[in-house]
Amino acid sequence: MPRRIGRPCLKRKINIEPEVSYFKPRGIPVNGLQVVEIKKEELEAMRLKNIEKMDQKECAEKMKTSPTTLQRILSSAYFKISQALIEGKAIKIIN
Repeated sequence: MPRRIGRPCLKRKINIEPEVSYFKPRGIPVNGLQVVEIKKEELEAMRLKNIEKMDQKECAEKMKTSPTTLQRILSSAYFKISQALIEGKAIKIIN
């Protein structure tokens, strides 16, 4: 495996432990669905931004990351969830 170049990944602060870890469209068998995986850090960023109504700077501070990284995390989460909703895919929450 090639050696990773650049800064190591930092441990972000995540204060969410979802009660469920899988969502799927109703009426479609699981074995017939493609799955989109959402990381807990993406879910936490969306919770802080959309549910707690924090601005991005506050969200970044709460998660112990930079605002630029938070924006990248949010963009990734919004893309994945949009894709799942529009294309009828299941959503799986992973670590």
